[in-house]
Amino acid sequence: MKVLVQKFGGTSVRDEKIRQKAIEHVKNALNEGFKVIVVVSAMGRYPEPYATDSLLQLVGENTTMLSAKEKDLLISCGETISAVVFSNELLHQNIESIAITGAQAGIITTSEFTNAQIKTMDTELVSSLLYEYQVVVVAGFQGRNDHYEVTTIGRGGSDTSATALAAATGAEYVDIFTDVNGIMTADPRMVSTARKLEQISYTEVCNLAYQGAKVIHPRAVEIAMKANIPIRVRSTHEQDPGTLITSLDGDKQSNTVIDRLVTGIAYVDHLTQIKIDNKMESELIQVDVFKAMAEAGISVDFINISPGGMMYTILDKYEEKALQVLNNLNITPILNQNCAKISLVGAGMSGIPGATSKIVQTLSSHNIPIYQSADSHRTIWVLIKSEHLQTAVNALHLAFQLENS
Repeated sequence: MKVLVQKFGGTSVRDEKIRQKAIEHVKNALNEGFKVIVVVSAMGRYPEPYATDSLLQLVGENTTMLSAKEKDLLISCGETISAVVFSNELLHQNIESIAITGAQAGIITTSEFTNAQIKTMDTELVSSLLYEYQVVVVAGFQGRNDHYEVTTIGRGGSDTSATALAAATGAEYVDIFTDVNGIMTADPRMVSTARKLEQISYTEVCNLAYQGAKVIHPRAVEIAMKANIPIRVRSTHEQDPGTLITSLDGDKQSNTVIDRLVTGIAYVDHLTQIKIDNKMESELIQVDVFKAMAEAGISVDFINISPGGMMYTILDKYEEKALQVLNNLNITPILNQNCAKISLVGAGMSGIPGATSKIVQTLSSHNIPIYQSADSHRTIWVLIKSEHLQTAVNALHLAFQLENS
């Protein structure tokens, strides 16, 4: 039995017309001899009635008195409704189908309600249903804990549901359907010359996703990478194969060798850089600061530490809270507001000199100051002012010839 997992996001199931396009992809897979596991997100986006954020508005979202456990019970309804509606439309087209919840599909999680982690998979029911039905439609984003309580697995959870089911059932592929035709070299809303990547490695797409690209959730990619199951990111509206995510190391799914220095560019905007001078503070200030930030629920990023001080970034929306935390530690930081972090990702950069030099030259030629930088084997980061973001991303995209990818 050949199994294919197809995940359809909220914009791919928002109304009957678009769902018919999704069903065409299901039919194509059936014609190719696959049994299909369809994973669906909640239908549409806020303010559409069954979207996750719309359901949260029913209880006031930020002002609700519900526990996280009760919130999970509420927001899991969006995917459940979507699964049943999708299965009903398959049945109307004479496709043998059944809808089940994430818990019934065997997605067993931790008890961190609203942001649970998958612990184990028990797909005995899914496997048996695949012998009886052509399609099993699973409500994404949700599972159950050891106490049989409903849990949800955080934003991007339907992607994670899809790859976890693929790994557990030995699927040949995971198709992630969305409203874009694959993974681009840069945000096409920012760079008009951005091009679709035909292939990309698991590691590269994880790095792009963690650095701001929103096509697929990095947790989902990591699960597929461990199981060596290729992912295809495709458009619901087209029959194009999209972008193939695989190991790119000569395995059976990809025997293509791609030689490129930079694969893609991602960015995160609306950042504030915080600088702290160690000469004015205690020697243990680094421990105190990061512990206090964590306790306040403030995520820190782009961390540079040296004997003379340290710097890091936070999202602008946490600036006031972060200042209060530092004030409680008797620390007066230097703030650099309205910043953006640009990330250049590419496996080809590993061990190859010249990438950082080209970045510095390119930005300098456009009079764009760099306030912070760092690099790893596959990623180089620079911090600039938000006002220069579009110019910088376009200039770097041109400098590394990504329009020819």
